[in-house]
Amino acid sequence: MRRTVRVSGAASVATVWRRYAQTSAWSTWAPQIRSVEAEAELREGMRGYVVPVLGPRVAFVVEAVDNRSHSWRWRVRVGPVRIRLWHTVRACTRTGTEAELHIEGAALIVMAYAPLARCALLRLVAD
Repeated sequence: MRRTVRVSGAASVATVWRRYAQTSAWSTWAPQIRSVEAEAELREGMRGYVVPVLGPRVAFVVEAVDNRSHSWRWRVRVGPVRIRLWHTVRACTRTGTEAELHIEGAALIVMAYAPLARCALLRLVAD
């Protein structure tokens, strides 16, 4: 199953992209993340772990990063559960910035994760 979550907020594209690019910042806008065990700067091929507030560490691999188009894609895995996520940030004349996330995986996981992702993205784009 594939689901799209889209939000907008007052933060600039540069600010939002910086929050994505600096892995140490992920826990400041994603309430489900306690910390990230990875390189400091997002890059294609990067591997690491997201340490959630609850549950086991989540392994990830960054598949692509495009700094010019402010987009990136990664795969995450916890045991047999795997999902793929595509992130894009773009200017939105009405409100500042729009963040879009495509989530792909098993229907139950995608449906459970989408509301949490929306909450995190709203914090990501907040000024």
